Amino acid sequence: MTVLSDVDILRYIAEGKLAIRDYRQTSLTPNGYDLSIEEIRIPATGITAKEGTVTVPPLNRFLISTVERVEFGAEVAGELWLRTTWARRGVLASFGKIDAGFRGTLTLAAFNASHEPLPISIGERFAQLVFIPLSTAAAKTYGERSGNYQDQQGVVVR
Repeated sequence: MTVLSDVDILRYIAEGKLAIRDYRQTSLTPNGYDLSIEEIRIPATGITAKEGTVTVPPLNRFLISTVERVEFGAEVAGELWLRTTWARRGVLASFGKIDAGFRGTLTLAAFNASHEPLPISIGERFAQLVFIPLSTAAAKTYGERSGNYQDQQGVVVR
């Protein structure tokens, strides 16, 4: 699988094939971009927060929304990876691919598999987004095929 390097990511942004709103140079990695936490929701407790630190109880699911809004052109897809910092703290997560043509913030689901409370601060980097160039542009982009989450903002559960 081919992924975009930091040089390629910046070129795709300059060419309008990709956009990252609220972009931070410090979040660019050699082969991706680290996404930060804007909002946290813990369904079992009813807690939703957009500032400060939230403590996820042991063995609880939680959702986060990204600070960054991404916009993919027809020639690029994305893949998400949990940052190892979180895996070392007992977080489990499974993410899907981001389709060509997607626009919006991302809602990511995870689980505190630890038997310890897990403090999470708004603004922390949570997942790495890796960009994958498509061999040809998509005939129909995400918005044209389903678009269920097109232009989402904040934690979206549906």
